[in-house]
Parts: sequence; structure tokens; C-alpha cells
Amino acid sequence: MKPFLPILALIGVLAQACGSSDASTAPAAEAVPVRTISLALTERPQQVAVSGLFSTDDESILSFKTGGIIRSMLVKEGDRVKAGQLLATIDLTEIGSQVKQAELGLEKATRDLQRAENLHRDSVVSLEQLQNARTGKELAQQQYTMAQFNSRYAQIHATADGYVLRKFMQEGQLAGPGAPVLQVNGAGRGNWLLKAGIADKDWVRVSEGDSATVTSDALPGRVLQGIVRSRSMGADPASGQFLVEIAVKPTDDAPIASGLFGKATINTRLPFHGWAVPHEAVLDGNGDEGFVFTVVNGTAHKLPVTIAGITDREVLISKGLEGAQQLIVSGSAYVTEGSTINPTR
Repeated sequence: MKPFLPILALIGVLAQACGSSDASTAPAAEAVPVRTISLALTERPQQVAVSGLFSTDDESILSFKTGGIIRSMLVKEGDRVKAGQLLATIDLTEIGSQVKQAELGLEKATRDLQRAENLHRDSVVSLEQLQNARTGKELAQQQYTMAQFNSRYAQIHATADGYVLRKFMQEGQLAGPGAPVLQVNGAGRGNWLLKAGIADKDWVRVSEGDSATVTSDALPGRVLQGIVRSRSMGADPASGQFLVEIAVKPTDDAPIASGLFGKATINTRLPFHGWAVPHEAVLDGNGDEGFVFTVVNGTAHKLPVTIAGITDREVLISKGLEGAQQLIVSGSAYVTEGSTINPTR
């Protein structure tokens, strides 16, 4: 048995040597390539990003005052109209009959009053009868005026230069009093608005008169200037958001149509002190909280940050980056806390 002991010892030494060699040649963790930027504090007006739909400040729903069968519909959706232009009419048979009845009633009341005045001078009728005749004529006059008024509003005319946005009814349909028939706007005046909803935390930062830059996917490369015209003093019960209206001036090379989707960045009067970073640098955003990765001694370090706002190009961070020098903006999805990184710019 003794001759085998040196052999076993030799095998053990060789095995230990091989293990040490494997351990020493194990590759180090591979550095993750990332893109970084240098961080610097910035000071600018606080900005609020909003989105909404373009419309005018005088969109209106037009209808007939009295009901009836629509006789003619003289426009279609998208037509340009002029102020005072006839747009639609209803059949005047019934209304015309009412006007004629009121006219005949007024003629009769006028004759009755003349007869009563003559008889009163001859002391044939009493003063009370004369007064009743005068009241009868006045009632007939008012009924005739009302019938004429209804006859005039059996037609729909354009209230301003603009466009027909929607037709709710067609020829031959029965239109009730006040039922929507046409929707028009006053686009001819150029009073365009971007109507957008904002959250309560943004509402307190926005004021009337704040400047804004407005863009639309339908107008690539065009930037329009706007001013906050109004902000609602109550939230929409359905969405919980507050409405802001931004007055926008279109240009010849950037026409606007009602219903176009638009985006705006409002420059508030409140100052912002913090950091402006690209959208892709912020991870796990939730409300005003998020995370970023910074570079510390060649490794990734995850930091919680406070988000002050979001614009169309940047995320504004108010807290969390104090003392940080480099921020990972690309490739952060592939790193974890302590990962070795290979930064590029």
C-alpha cells in the first residue's frame, strides 16, 4: 500500500495546480458600452408641455328656431362660407300659414278698434269696451310680430366667415326647435386656439399671458408662436384636468384646420433651477419620481431623482443629481448598480 501514497499525493498537487490556473485565467466582467453626457446646472423659466386640439374661439351650433321639414341644405362639410350666407331652410308651408293667420287677425283687430272708437264717440259703447278693443289690437300686433320672427328664423345664415365643420341633418329630415343642424366656425377671422388639458400641479404654474411654442405632426418642421389666453377655474369632472386655451397665429406656410392635434410648450414665469436631461436617461418614471444612472469611478451608480417637468425634448430634474458629474443617457437598460461601463460621448 505504501507505494501508492506518493502517487495519490502527486495527483492532489496536480489537481490543485490546475484549479489555481483556471481561477487565475477566468475573464473579468465585460464593460458595458454606454453613452454619457456631462451634467451642469441650468436656470430657465419652468416649462409645461401640453397637447390638445385646434379650434376657433367662435365655433357655434346653428339650428332653426321652429321645427319643420328641412327643405334645402345648401352647403356640405368643409365648405367655406361668408357671413350672412344662406345655409339651410325649412318648408315654409306651416309657418307661412301662421303668418297669414296672424296678419288676418291683425286686420280684424284693427277694424274692431276703429268701429269701437266711432261708437264710443257716439256714446254707443262704453270706455271698457273701447279699451278691450285696443288691447285686442295690441295682442294681434304681437302675434303677427312673433309669426314674422319665426318666419325669418326658418332659415339658417352663416354668422361669420369660416367653414362648415359638421352637418347633423339632411334634406327631408324633421328638425325640432333648437335641434343642431350645422356646426360652423369663424376660421376666416384667424382666431385659432389650441385647447388642452393640464394637471393640477401644472395649472398652478401657468398664467394668462405666458408665451408658448406650438407644433403639430401635421405641420412638420413648423413652429408657431402662441400666448395663453385663458385657463379654466374648475376641473373637468370627467377627466379631472383643467382647460387652457392658447391663442395661435397661423402662417401662410402653416395652415391650421379645426380638429388638428397639436402640442405646445408653455414658458411659465416661474424660474427653474436644476438639470435638463434627455428623455431616455430617466428610468421607471412614476409621477414626479424616477431613476437615473450616473458614472462613479468607471461604474454605474443608480440614483433616485425628482422630476420637475417634461418638455417635448427633455426631462427637468430638480433634485437628486447634486455632486454627479456624468450621466448615462444610452445603454442604461443594460447596466445595474455597480456595472463596469465603457463610456462614450
